[in-house]
Amino acid sequence: MTEGFAPVVERDGAWYVAHAPGVPGANGQGHTREAALASLVEALALVLQDCREENSCCGPDSAGRVAVSPGFAHAFLRHVAQVAEQLDRSAVERVVQLLIETREQGGRVFVLGVGGSAANAGHLVNDLRKLTGIEAYAPTDNVSELTARTNDEGWETVFATWLAGSRLRPADLVFVLSVGGGSREPAISANLVKALDYTRQVGSRVAGIVGRDGGYTAQVADVCVVVPTVDSRLVTPLTEAFQAVVWHLLVSHPALRVSEGKWESTEGRKP
Repeated sequence: MTEGFAPVVERDGAWYVAHAPGVPGANGQGHTREAALASLVEALALVLQDCREENSCCGPDSAGRVAVSPGFAHAFLRHVAQVAEQLDRSAVERVVQLLIETREQGGRVFVLGVGGSAANAGHLVNDLRKLTGIEAYAPTDNVSELTARTNDEGWETVFATWLAGSRLRPADLVFVLSVGGGSREPAISANLVKALDYTRQVGSRVAGIVGRDGGYTAQVADVCVVVPTVDSRLVTPLTEAFQAVVWHLLVSHPALRVSEGKWESTEGRKP
């Protein structure tokens, strides 16, 4: 224990538990000494449970190697199952319908994403073009143009000016992949916010697969699939993973798919 640290402290005849947020007795209210000690035990039990589940307390074995238990893998995959169970199926079906309407109207899909979501954007563009017959593009697939616009015009406007240069029109669909969805205040992913503002100005429609509360994307989108937060420490990996799950569901949907993938088309044949 850290020198000088008292987990249970007394002030003016009341007892308090220190450094145990979310546990009774740690909320700034005074308790009896026995109740405060009981709360401390409860807090320690929660910490030990997290350690067992997430492998955060694993130490080296006799040979000096870190002993890795399956605890974190079990916890992570349990969260995967929870997200899958909580996904809004009706929102997914509405995105399918929006993509069908875009295709029928001769519209294009422009996929926007930053970081890991940018990599996902390129994959989604491929699947839309190859499996659904929808014309699709992502600004992050053209590194030369992206970096030129960033250097000359600024990062905040890079997607909006790219959409303008692509002659965005009302029949088109802007599809956002993002962990937070962008935010005007505080200014987070301002490039997405400005691109969405431009999209609304043109009259194009917006879809998204985003995490957290959906951010600015969820506020302005025609349809937005929000990946539920089941563990605040895993928002990014679970959101980016489920972007792939949801878009693969979309392009595999029988109402949208026009061609099969390579391995699906060779089912029953010898490899």
